[in-house]
Amino acid sequence: MNDLIRLEITRALRNRKFLFFSVIYPSALFLLIAGSADSTTKVTGTELTLPTFFMVAMASFGALTAVLMGNSERIAKERESGWVRQLRLTPLPGRGYVFAKTASAAVVSLPSIVIVFVVAAAVKDVRLDAWRWLALTGVIWVGSLVFAALGVALGYLASGDAVRPLTMIVYFGLSMLGGLWMPTTTFPDWLQDIAKWLPTHAYAALGQSMELGDAPHLRDVAILAVSFVLFAGGAAWLYRKDTLKA
Repeated sequence: MNDLIRLEITRALRNRKFLFFSVIYPSALFLLIAGSADSTTKVTGTELTLPTFFMVAMASFGALTAVLMGNSERIAKERESGWVRQLRLTPLPGRGYVFAKTASAAVVSLPSIVIVFVVAAAVKDVRLDAWRWLALTGVIWVGSLVFAALGVALGYLASGDAVRPLTMIVYFGLSMLGGLWMPTTTFPDWLQDIAKWLPTHAYAALGQSMELGDAPHLRDVAILAVSFVLFAGGAAWLYRKDTLKA
């Protein structure tokens, strides 16, 4: 399984298009959205300034891009090419395959998080204690495992032709409704009630709590934990189902 993880990481790092959208794109969006923002004006309903709010939002968005978009399309293509069929001839169990895909995607997501933080500190003069930078990086990185598992599930749920539009719908829907592109406090009340139960909203909220020096809200942790169990369990089930079809 370790060999498979190393192979997956190497393949991802060689994909320039993937690296652009998962590493450079979130930082560019941060500069576009927060580049001219006032460093003292706070986001409505929070104690965060616009740069600090969007720093966590774009770091989370970058990690989401890396693990969700990368996993789903790559797995669907591997199924069509016969690579997954070859792996089934090895002793690698289904849970090992899902873990390898999830872990390798999470490793690749780390640069996207770090680069957004570097850009925010250099361009918008965002300053945090050293321990808080480390805690933020760890929380966003570990939280990306939830969406890595979702990417695996989507890769087995749809064929090569259908996986991209399906992934894009899930990707943009979770990003927008979860508050990664704009604060959910600007949404109508009924939409805010929906957004607060989405895993992307809980994901960004963990980082925002760290910025403020607060403990993570239990509901956000629970939403992410339940989401991970559902996505990882769904991915393993779809993997076994695909095995039986083969």
